[in-house]
Amino acid sequence: MADLDVTEILFDPDFMDTGLVCQRATQVVGDDGMAVNTTSSTPFAGVVTSDAGDVLERIASGERVKGSITIHTVFPLSDGDAGQTADVVTWRGRNYTVTNVNDYLHFGAGFVCATCEPIPLAG
Repeated sequence: MADLDVTEILFDPDFMDTGLVCQRATQVVGDDGMAVNTTSSTPFAGVVTSDAGDVLERIASGERVKGSITIHTVFPLSDGDAGQTADVVTWRGRNYTVTNVNDYLHFGAGFVCATCEPIPLAG
């Protein structure tokens, strides 16, 4: 285990944003053989920073703005797994899909670093 406990900084009120909400959907197969999603919403705190920022992408059919944010948190965000879709995070009134999660559980109390893409892509 590393000696540096990064979670001390994650809980510092100067960095931490408490206005995050995780919407997590799990999927089960019902008695009729059809998939049924169950969604739960959980507020959590984390440090939100710009990842790629807003990037204009020009393609043959037009253009769109894409970008991403990074969230460092002790809350176990997920980019999807068996029976579970990727988490959707709401921050400052916008929804973001968790597209990548890096696990840093070996740093002190542990945390994750998640890359999140906006929903929908604008353009």
